[in-house]
Amino acid sequence: MEPDVTGSSPVYRTKKMNKDKKILIPGLPSGFQDRWGKTLSLKKKLLKVIEDNYISYGYSALETSPMELSSNIGNSLAEDDSNPMADIFTFNEDDKEISLRYDLSNPLARFYAQNYLELSNPYKRYQVGDVYRREKPGNGRFKSFGQCDADIIGKFNSAQANSELCNLIASTLIKCGLKKDQFVVNISNRKIVQGLMDQLKITDEKQKQKVLRAIDKLDKPGFGISGVQQLLTEKRTDDSGAVTIGAKLSVDQASEIINFLKIKDLDQLKSNLKNTLSEEGIRETEDLLKVLSYGEYADVVKFDSSKIRGLDIYTGFIVETNLTFEVKNPKGKVIDPGSVCSGGEYLVSKFKGEDFLGTGISIGIDRLVFCLEQLSQIQVDENKPVIVCVMGEKYLKNYYEILKVLRDNNINSEIFLDSKKNLGKQLTYANKRQCPVAVICGENEFKDNTITLKNLLGVKGENNQVTFPKENLIDEIKKII
Repeated sequence: MEPDVTGSSPVYRTKKMNKDKKILIPGLPSGFQDRWGKTLSLKKKLLKVIEDNYISYGYSALETSPMELSSNIGNSLAEDDSNPMADIFTFNEDDKEISLRYDLSNPLARFYAQNYLELSNPYKRYQVGDVYRREKPGNGRFKSFGQCDADIIGKFNSAQANSELCNLIASTLIKCGLKKDQFVVNISNRKIVQGLMDQLKITDEKQKQKVLRAIDKLDKPGFGISGVQQLLTEKRTDDSGAVTIGAKLSVDQASEIINFLKIKDLDQLKSNLKNTLSEEGIRETEDLLKVLSYGEYADVVKFDSSKIRGLDIYTGFIVETNLTFEVKNPKGKVIDPGSVCSGGEYLVSKFKGEDFLGTGISIGIDRLVFCLEQLSQIQVDENKPVIVCVMGEKYLKNYYEILKVLRDNNINSEIFLDSKKNLGKQLTYANKRQCPVAVICGENEFKDNTITLKNLLGVKGENNQVTFPKENLIDEIKKII
């Protein structure tokens, strides 16, 4: 009775048993996961922190459909030119192609184009929701994951808007429990490298796309300068033997781009790049940094010319946020988890009407949870319930009275749901649930108008049980929880 395995996760498969009966093998498709226990508690805690901080910056909530018309989604994600929708889950519904959203930006663009006359200008919205991508999972990357987006669309000053987004990233991560030295907000501007490509006479759009995606691989494991150089020229062969066709630049063109990637200083870029578009990108970055200096997070923001983002939608400002502490996979190997928050400036231009300027960020909540679980500095209270044990059906009404007192005093609590189980089995259940306290009342307690509490999280060998007058119940429980 072997499970059908795809990647590392077994999937459902029926198998005949005794010719007539079929059973299901429980499992998930590769790239998907269930979340529960402390992981889910941490995720819920961070989601609350993120949403509250977005609201504090003036962003309004939006919820869009998880399904979109495929024609609205486009193909800005795929790297396979022969199959541009390869990374998107697409279905046929009533002779129309519909797709699961792969990000929250495309649905926002569609929503804004439909409703912009009724919305403020600029429109500031945040959205939290799952997105879906048919890509190779691994190292904190899944085919379904949560995103927390904040965007500004309409007419606005770019320096102010983009500096606000940098501040929003930094303040949010700090409120999530990180310290300033545990992350860095890297910024750049697409216009700088676009101008360089113009200067190098790289004019073919597909070739430009390959150049940008090659640069985006610089910090990825197994790439570095040599890997990018291979992708800029003929081809790159990875360790598995898979071949990626390069941008086919000349040696001189590739060398100029590699030299550009080594420059981390804006003043040095000014000296090296003399084309109008690059100068515009440098000037916009300087303006952003100036506005940023008026706030309290300028020290965690750094310029990095190699940050250009792989998606094709970005037109100017780019941001990628990386963690500075070690992250390990479940096998204990140190890995690069990638950016935990990224985004940039873009145009909402594929719908009818004039182009709208947009800029935004997206926190990958599941990746952030994966990384923050490895830090002991972030505490999560799962708010496990007090358990009211049932020592006999004849006292059931009394137990429910105790339960009401607990809940009326905002103490999470539950009653054991089988009066026929002995106390040992009830405490085994409570320990498995990690309940902090058990309320134990039998005939003697009810006769004496007392209650017995057992501290289930106490040190073994110590006296973890106390009996007291019934009216002291709440005070005694609060001493433990």
